[in-house]
Amino acid sequence: MKVCVIDYKMGNLGSIANVLEEIKCNYVISNRAKEIEESDKLVLPGVGAFLKGMDNLRKLGLVDILGREVLVKRKPILGVCLGMQLFADKGFENGEHRGLGWISGEVKRLFPNDNTLKVPHVGWNDIKIKKDSKLFLKIGGDASFYFVHSYYFSAPEENVTSTFEYGGEFTASVEKGNLFGAQFHPEKSAENGLTLLKNFVGV
Repeated sequence: MKVCVIDYKMGNLGSIANVLEEIKCNYVISNRAKEIEESDKLVLPGVGAFLKGMDNLRKLGLVDILGREVLVKRKPILGVCLGMQLFADKGFENGEHRGLGWISGEVKRLFPNDNTLKVPHVGWNDIKIKKDSKLFLKIGGDASFYFVHSYYFSAPEENVTSTFEYGGEFTASVEKGNLFGAQFHPEKSAENGLTLLKNFVGV
């Protein structure tokens, strides 16, 4: 079993790689079609802007490759932070931009209804698990994870597996068939993040 961490020049590859090393997972960091096709599971990480992420995927020729592997071959994929947001139909960071369209919904600016809360949302926050998900096996119902973001994925309720409170209730994770996504950073979330990545590798 091999995991490919998709390198589309949007950061945090090293952090993901370190955790995969720790859980003794066979992995490769690559944007080459052959490596992606030969891997059993995919991780789409990401830090930064929605438009830049989509532009990089297009420039590297990854939109069609990933679409074929994920939507046709049904290969499991985990989107992390920006990686999850790119699953959406569209994003509204610096204008309106089309996403991958794998899960219905939109990526919107985070506006807490408590003006003492700062954006970006940075730090540890509890999540509330809304649905059974393989990602949360052996993780408690109100576990804490590490977040760094200014935008959130407004996704259909049936695809939201957990939420977090930050002056309102927002999507923390999504799932749709072989698509898994986390707004938080499991690679920065200590034991809970380690367990979540082990669960994904075992899906």
